[in-house]
Amino acid sequence: MASLVINETGMEDCGIDDSFKYNLYSSVYSVVFILGLITNCAALFVFCFRMKMRNETTMFMTNLALSDLVFVFTLPFKVFYNVNRNWPFGDGLCKVSGTAFITNIYGSMLFLTCINVDRFLAIVYPFRSRTIRTRRNAALVCAAVWLTIVGGGISVTFFSTINSKHRATTCFEGFSKKTWKTYLSKITIFIEIVGFLFPLLANLVCSSLVLRTLRRPVTVGHGCDSKKRVLRMIVVHLSIFIICFVPYNLLLFLYALVRTQALANCTVERFARTLYPITLCLASLNCCLDPVVYYFTSESFQKSLTIGSKGGSTSRPDSIPRSDTETKDTAQTHLQDTHTVASNGKEVTVSDSQL
Repeated sequence: MASLVINETGMEDCGIDDSFKYNLYSSVYSVVFILGLITNCAALFVFCFRMKMRNETTMFMTNLALSDLVFVFTLPFKVFYNVNRNWPFGDGLCKVSGTAFITNIYGSMLFLTCINVDRFLAIVYPFRSRTIRTRRNAALVCAAVWLTIVGGGISVTFFSTINSKHRATTCFEGFSKKTWKTYLSKITIFIEIVGFLFPLLANLVCSSLVLRTLRRPVTVGHGCDSKKRVLRMIVVHLSIFIICFVPYNLLLFLYALVRTQALANCTVERFARTLYPITLCLASLNCCLDPVVYYFTSESFQKSLTIGSKGGSTSRPDSIPRSDTETKDTAQTHLQDTHTVASNGKEVTVSDSQL
């Protein structure tokens, strides 16, 4: 929703010219469309047809890829709009385009958070969480995320989203100050808290607790490779948040203050409207970066890219311990070894207090 609103011209008397954003958007969206379409379609193909083992994390990653594709499919319309500076597709498609943006930005943050929380439970509380980390609960969480992001997207389409001026039709631009004060500012604050602050805090807390667990004395079966996989996952997740989402959401909050005249300052508005197009482009790049999460988080995903058979009969299970893990015939080196070790064909568990 943020992008939809921040394009509004704001205080005309400040004389701010941010027309450079149209060329920037059209260029970046074109690249994101091509890369995002290829990588996310390939990811869905792997998840649906190549991976033999599907667990809770795979479900979260599949929904993350779907949320990315929803946004990617609207990018050709955005490219046309920014090239021609005119929206000829009607109010309905403009609403869909705006909803898709929210679905992508905040859906990505929430699904990435789900993956991180799932990894946190698997490593810090591997046995206590077995009754929680089930496919059924993962499906319920995914449904709740979709209801939240789609509901947030639809909430900004209750009013007309297109405006006509200077013989051109704009999409999500030109909202009045009254609309901002009475409606859009409240939606912005709600989405910022639910879609950004909560996920950011959850990711930071989960990552710090996982790192603390990994720093404890080595337990039986706690391999160096497992540590490296977890560290790569944490670095990738936090990098996406820091690069794509933090600058965008912080600037959105600042702009909301400007639009509600809590900060009626031309210098602040010039700063926000100059940097916003750049932060929006960075946020859009998450469509291309999310597949990196799949690669570094799921070992089965890595092997499915190179093994021709479905899921790869020789591939190991996902790096994330599963709630329905069964007794193994041989010792395994996947992430569950952080807390378990196969001995004489059976699992020997190490209590949480021993970590």
